[in-house]
Amino acid sequence: MNKIYYIASCDTCRKIIKSLPKGNDLVFRDIKQDPLTTAELEEMYQLSGSYEALFSKKAQLYKSMNLKDKSLTEEDYKKYILEHYTFLSRPVFVINNAVYVGGTQQNMLQVMKALANV
Repeated sequence: MNKIYYIASCDTCRKIIKSLPKGNDLVFRDIKQDPLTTAELEEMYQLSGSYEALFSKKAQLYKSMNLKDKSLTEEDYKKYILEHYTFLSRPVFVINNAVYVGGTQQNMLQVMKALANV
């Protein structure tokens, strides 16, 4: 099952979702309304190899909690992502057992290719 994890109120996520091809067969998950489960995060971790790769250092909470001044471990990244949706770098696509994290142009080109091969 191919999925996109996003936040409906995020302008970047909305823009990316609008650009997706029609009939893309993705399951859409608004992680603000329906929080990530440990199992879902574990699946992303297995595919990405790192919780840090899934973690958003752009999150306002990251700055307000002064996390940039701390030396975070993989377990810390996991804990924060599970505690608050804003710590997941978005959007996250899981397509054909591959993970694509974030909305960079290069990443979105890979997502479009992956969706074309679904």
